[in-house]
Amino acid sequence: MKKNKKREFQSSELVKSFARIHGFEHKLIAFEIKDFLEDYLDESLFKEIRSVNIEDKCIMIKIDSPLLKHDFQMRKSFYLKKFQDKFGEDKFNDIRIL
Repeated sequence: MKKNKKREFQSSELVKSFARIHGFEHKLIAFEIKDFLEDYLDESLFKEIRSVNIEDKCIMIKIDSPLLKHDFQMRKSFYLKKFQDKFGEDKFNDIRIL
């Protein structure tokens, strides 16, 4: 079992290293943010999230539901703080809900 965990860690580091070299590290972070939202939100609410991207230190979240958009707008600072705590304050400075 320990070898599998070690191998998972090594492959994860390899993927991060590859992403850093080729300039799409922000896309991996966007996937991690989407995974966080999947765990945090109810399944029906999560289905309303179309995409998560990062552009110029800004997290762009596209949401289909107007109600969920409004909820994200109201709790924007909460989500931003959560993401900054998890990934570092220097990574993001804003969230845009589209």
